[in-house]
Amino acid sequence: MAEVRFELRGNVAVITLDAPARRNALVPSMVAEFVDACAAADGNPDVGAVVICGAGESFCSGAHRDVLDGIAQDPAGTASYQGLSEMYRAFTRLSEVLVPSIAAVRGHAVGAGVNMMLAADLRIIAHEARVISGFGAIGLHPGGGHFSLLGRVGTRDAAAAVGLFGQQVTGRRAAEVGLAWESLPADDVEPRAMEIAARVARDPELARASARSFRAELGPPALAWANALDIEKGVQMWSLRRRHQASQGGDPS
Repeated sequence: MAEVRFELRGNVAVITLDAPARRNALVPSMVAEFVDACAAADGNPDVGAVVICGAGESFCSGAHRDVLDGIAQDPAGTASYQGLSEMYRAFTRLSEVLVPSIAAVRGHAVGAGVNMMLAADLRIIAHEARVISGFGAIGLHPGGGHFSLLGRVGTRDAAAAVGLFGQQVTGRRAAEVGLAWESLPADDVEPRAMEIAARVARDPELARASARSFRAELGPPALAWANALDIEKGVQMWSLRRRHQASQGGDPS
């Protein structure tokens, strides 16, 4: 069953993560569908903007625990290492989409879901949404350039509070510290995202040129995101194995 919905509303492509039973947690097949949806938006010259949503009560609760547990069993193995890179494609592919992108965030954004939210060009978030790094709480080092993304979008204190110290922030607070453009009642989030997206999407050719210039000029943070991915990946793999060993009653060192 498809777990990513793609629909056109005028010149706006709406991509919806649609696995509400697991709070839109990412699995490889879902990531592949999401990558295909981004390609569909890029390949349609009438598309001038993309809005990313989550079905149900969460935006995205991160990588599914079963996926992480599978990687943890042999984190240094080729399949595990490649598998983690494939999971990262959910948000790195969003950052590459050719048109301006907006994340419409309701409910929880956790772990890789935070990365997904931050990979968009703009965020509209519900007042009572929760932005939760979540990695440390389950004994993992952050991955996917998590610190880099937090620091690129929000303030340094916000990046430290959320990513390093594990503080949860509401949508209201996220907007205050620069992690989102606007905080609204949950029912207004997607309509507002569509309103903003539709304005730029009216001229798809100009929208694509403007998105390209915007990212080139404001682009990567002080440390390039690609480098941040590499820095975090090795340590995250180590933390996955450490967590797995502890769960098996072994020495986590």
